[in-house]
Amino acid sequence: MKIKQVLGVVVLSAATTVLTMWGYRHFATNGEYVYQGSTNDSGRIPSNYAKFMEGADAGAAADFTPASSAAIPATVHIKTKTNRTATNNLPRRNPFADMFDIEDFFGERSRSVPQAASGSGAIISEDGYIVTNNHVVAGADEINVTLSNKKTFKAKVVGADPASDLAVIKIDAKSLPFLVYGNSDEVKVGQWVLAIGYPLTLETTVTAGIVSAKGRTLEINRRQSDAPVESFIQTDAAVNPGNSGGPLVSTEGKLIGINSAIASPTGAYAGYSFTIPVNIVKKIISDLMKFGTVQRAYLGIEYAPENISDEQKEKNGIESGEGVYVMNVRENGAAVNAGIKKGDVITKVNGVPVLNAADMVGQIATYRPGDKINVTYRREGKEVNTPITLKNISGNTSVVKTSAIDKLGATFREVTKERAKQMEIAGGVEIAEIKGGIMSKVRVQEGYIILKANGKEVKTVAEFAKVIDGASGSVKLEGVYEGYEGIHTVVINL
Repeated sequence: MKIKQVLGVVVLSAATTVLTMWGYRHFATNGEYVYQGSTNDSGRIPSNYAKFMEGADAGAAADFTPASSAAIPATVHIKTKTNRTATNNLPRRNPFADMFDIEDFFGERSRSVPQAASGSGAIISEDGYIVTNNHVVAGADEINVTLSNKKTFKAKVVGADPASDLAVIKIDAKSLPFLVYGNSDEVKVGQWVLAIGYPLTLETTVTAGIVSAKGRTLEINRRQSDAPVESFIQTDAAVNPGNSGGPLVSTEGKLIGINSAIASPTGAYAGYSFTIPVNIVKKIISDLMKFGTVQRAYLGIEYAPENISDEQKEKNGIESGEGVYVMNVRENGAAVNAGIKKGDVITKVNGVPVLNAADMVGQIATYRPGDKINVTYRREGKEVNTPITLKNISGNTSVVKTSAIDKLGATFREVTKERAKQMEIAGGVEIAEIKGGIMSKVRVQEGYIILKANGKEVKTVAEFAKVIDGASGSVKLEGVYEGYEGIHTVVINL
């Protein structure tokens, strides 16, 4: 009995072995992917488990060395010094102090506070033109640029555009390595990109990531401008303070954007960074170098904000879907002259799809007033294509000239008639916001209402700008602060 049991086990084992070998040969030779574990296999699924693209090597890592070699020599370290004036500059309400001028006797109620900051930049020409962020150099009294070879140069600002947060500076150097422009319209979500710069207190640093999204808006440039231009490329390449103004390049080493901002609750990198597309950079920098100011084109429409609620959509009859809903058209604007009207949905600009307002703003920002483009829009379910001649903010195609008021580093607004009557003044121009530049260095605060400039009454921003443009050396301002007594005099040096 025992012998029969043993023989049965042997026969069963032999049969199992034969079947196993036959099954292996039959199925293994016909399988598409076979995972073979090694002797030190830990049970983890390997990263190159399958090939997702025909002809691609799933195990091959991306090689960033050619792009890094091209970009590092063309990336610079920018250090700035600013002498800001800290002062208690509200008018005095103490008659005793006014009578004896005690505070002036012991000196001004202000002191100079030196500040240092740093950022990055990208060389765009062999003769020393460098593009960076406006917030890196705004209000700086001294700008020093250090190349990757440790050579340092003094730099001057050629032009700046707070609306897009771009600036171009110049150093006196020749035969410099520079970056070649790419095309940000061709950038795809998911593609590899490299961010180069001088983050924190580190030397040249290269980080890699992918494009996470396009056409992002953060409203961050509203800190510098009432009409911000934002259509960011979002990536997960690590960017930290000090990276601002540095290049974002493709794996070919071409410039596809200028790093500008990070999304972070702490101020340090927290997963996402935002880059100004190179197509916007090219146009803005070209304008600054050629005209001294940006020649900004407008469609002449009012459009729904991206964060509009469902209730507001229903109230305004805004249809859901991709594109930009036209809330209104401006009189004598480019859009109304081309037949666009309220209720239309813009879907393309010169053949480039616009999924949202940021996409549209980004595309229009690459053109100048007078440029002719094609706009595609949807009306009552039908797609319409129409040619449009873009205009400037004044509703024409003339070249906008730079004004000395732009260099003051502040935004101004006119005092309304109702407010002027309440304050018992004829009118004036109020400093709405000080952002750097000349106004940050004098004894003046936001809310200061300018009544006279060099002895001439000013009631509009245009009148104030005319005085500034016609002045040389310095300008004497006479004004008031609402709720405080007396005239406060300020002298600004242009």
